[in-house]
Amino acid sequence: MSTEPLIRVVGLKKYFGDLKALDGIDLEIHKGEVTVIVGPSGSGKSTFLRSLNLLERPTEGEIYFEGVNILSPSANINLHRQKMGMVFQHFNLFPHMTILRNMTLAPVQLHKLTKQQAEEKALELLERVGLKDRANAYPSQLSGGQKQRIAIVRALCMNPDVMLFDEPTSALDPEMVGEVLDVMQNLAREGMTMIVVTHEMGFAREVSDRVIFMDEGRIVEEGSPAEFFSNPKNPRAKDFLSKVL
Repeated sequence: MSTEPLIRVVGLKKYFGDLKALDGIDLEIHKGEVTVIVGPSGSGKSTFLRSLNLLERPTEGEIYFEGVNILSPSANINLHRQKMGMVFQHFNLFPHMTILRNMTLAPVQLHKLTKQQAEEKALELLERVGLKDRANAYPSQLSGGQKQRIAIVRALCMNPDVMLFDEPTSALDPEMVGEVLDVMQNLAREGMTMIVVTHEMGFAREVSDRVIFMDEGRIVEEGSPAEFFSNPKNPRAKDFLSKVL
């Protein structure tokens, strides 16, 4: 991992009216690191993740991405978003477009690739996740697990510097979870920087470099998977793990 953080978050707060969704988050993410964020529902995990590419606009604080404060009025947030791949709970595929068209739309429009260049890249990625034969299918013809694998490789088509995953398996039937986690595990092995909000404790334990536990909009514990799962120090983290493991 490099010494300079890829992402540095300072004093991040987010209010929805009187509700403090984020209450002063400080965090550094380094290139090549897999960071998993866990915690109870309503603890601010997804709000934090969505704040990193300004899908949620923070109330206070600073976010530095590759050395640039993306909350500065002069920052080109669209440029930075192109470097942050995001995968949501729901797949957000265009239903009227084939899988190949879903994958090549943004690279052609935003990266100015030719249609042929974008399709070659898309087919190469589809092959990696075992779905090349589905390139001309439509989303309605795919299972939930297949759609989520497509959503992941669609984000990879933009050659992002970091991938953000917001509970990518929570909308899937249990038997489809493994095929999506396998794709994410392969990305981690290849050195992709990843920030993952998830309830999949096995993934957090086996794949992450660091586990962050959030509660009431704050980071209350962080450490290596071995430390966090075998010897959590915060009482709230202990209580949480006693219920999910």
